[in-house]
Amino acid sequence: MKKNTFDEPINRLSTGSEKWDALEEIFGVADALPMWVADMDFAAPPSVIEALQTRMEHGIFGYTVRTESYHKALREWMERRHNWTISDDWVVFTPGIVPALSIAVQRFTVPGDAVVIQTPVYAPFYEVVRGQGRELMTNPLRLEDGHYTMDLEHLESCLQTGRVKMLILCSPHNPVGRVWSREELEGLAALCVQYNVLVVSDEIHADLVHQRGAHTPLTLVSDAIADLSIICTAPSKTFNIPGLCTSNIIIPNASLRESFMQGVKTMGLASISTLGAVAAEAAYNGAEQWLDDCLAYIRGNMEYVQQYAAEHMPDVGIELPEATYLLWMDFRKLGIPQEDLVRMLLNDAGLAFNDGTVFGLEGTGFMRMNVACPRSTVEEAMRRLSVLLNKINK
Repeated sequence: MKKNTFDEPINRLSTGSEKWDALEEIFGVADALPMWVADMDFAAPPSVIEALQTRMEHGIFGYTVRTESYHKALREWMERRHNWTISDDWVVFTPGIVPALSIAVQRFTVPGDAVVIQTPVYAPFYEVVRGQGRELMTNPLRLEDGHYTMDLEHLESCLQTGRVKMLILCSPHNPVGRVWSREELEGLAALCVQYNVLVVSDEIHADLVHQRGAHTPLTLVSDAIADLSIICTAPSKTFNIPGLCTSNIIIPNASLRESFMQGVKTMGLASISTLGAVAAEAAYNGAEQWLDDCLAYIRGNMEYVQQYAAEHMPDVGIELPEATYLLWMDFRKLGIPQEDLVRMLLNDAGLAFNDGTVFGLEGTGFMRMNVACPRSTVEEAMRRLSVLLNKINK
């Protein structure tokens, strides 16, 4: 395999890294391989680093606005990568997508209203609903032969209760890695329009699809659903800059946008990060080739894991995701209780994966593995896992 910048390990210890420095606090061990939280062990794109260095030399980091050049970079990125024409006035800044989800729940529902999520799904979806006194209603995904699909019949039964005011969509889906087809989104959109349910679509992984053009922004499905949609986007996962706290929430409906913006202001979150704005603009303008190279490298890591598992541990199911750098690993054939599985992976193999149950009960028997790291790290993880499973099988 040809060496490139993604192959080079970067020491992240003692940098305040949640992924590496908080291992002992979160997992109770200090020496496991951290392959859990969704950030990459790769340096940000050169265009981003150069732009930040130039801005740092200026030396003043006052209150910042989104410039015309920022908006242009975002518009052109959405047009190039997603065939999506957006207007500048649709965009509302937030320092992250989870705050945006929380604000949306607060502004567009009241305590007692129901919010639907499609499980297993990103853990903060649960928190932003339950934490604000709303009823959480789950619409579990269907799993057949390792492939997840939406259960639209069950979704309609949820909406027919009359209590559902919002659906939080994960598109592409974390952790299962699905890129929803246009037909699936059309079915979901039709139901939400029929029952007048607002859709907050977390599309943070939209740029991380493994087939370019496969992702459909929800607003492109129909004008009717565009009028009922809040689309959450960010450069953070795409270019590995989550610590710069920059998200672009895209809301075509003016009244929804105004209400959402009022919520952002009420929470004191309307000020954009100076360095975040610089990094995002530089990434959208100058990091497209870097992203394509990064995705190819990640795909190689995923294929390595799948092939290694098929050869050395066939009882571990590995389905290649359609998006993200996260593998949803199926350990159910081993018949090991979830608590024991988590404990053995962590304490016996030294592997810090995400426990599948943090994404919901449907995650029982699963673990999530982050492969956005040098191949050598992936190889070591699979070696450790193989040693553990060999001991178990004996």
